[in-house]
Amino acid sequence: MGGSHQPTETIAIAETLKKAAAALREADVPFALAGSTAAWGHGGPPPLHDLDLAVAEADAERGIEALAAAGMRTERPPEGWLLKAWDDEVLVDLIWELSGLPQPPELFERCEELSVMAVRMLVLPIDDVMVSRLLALDEHNLDLAGHLAIARALREKIDWDEVRSRTAHSPYAHGFLALLEAVGVLESAQGGPVVPDAGARRPQVRVVPGG
Repeated sequence: MGGSHQPTETIAIAETLKKAAAALREADVPFALAGSTAAWGHGGPPPLHDLDLAVAEADAERGIEALAAAGMRTERPPEGWLLKAWDDEVLVDLIWELSGLPQPPELFERCEELSVMAVRMLVLPIDDVMVSRLLALDEHNLDLAGHLAIARALREKIDWDEVRSRTAHSPYAHGFLALLEAVGVLESAQGGPVVPDAGARRPQVRVVPGG
């Protein structure tokens, strides 16, 4: 996650992560990287627009106040399960409800401590990251570009049988896993690699760009 040739957006996100982590630690607010930010911590692609930080609901108010004191512009959306702060163009989400996962602080017991941008911090297990992202899919949220990028980058680290089992009730997760098989990222759930029929017209799969 280092290097001197990182895109400007990645550098901005990295600086915001360091700034937010320092502010939350100073305020004694436990947190863990979640979502695409956690995938980044495991070696996946960097988030494109925002940082997801899991906090306990009881700590969220102190957390958002800490980010405000660090110079970020705060926002209280109507959803009721997160708070937002803006560091220039980078969005920081403080989240206490992640689909399919226990809430903090129980969630923190599952986390690993990793070095992210040379700072030690808790990071959600990559299986939990993929499960929560897939269970968040619905008919109004079907942007698969970020999911596909994470799956491609980290497919050897993810327990796909575990992910399939934990998301089996979601038709949207089922569809995404079928897509991974169709494009060759995963082996078929029935066993063996998917080999397209050379005589058949290859289906056109359109993935909408996004974060």
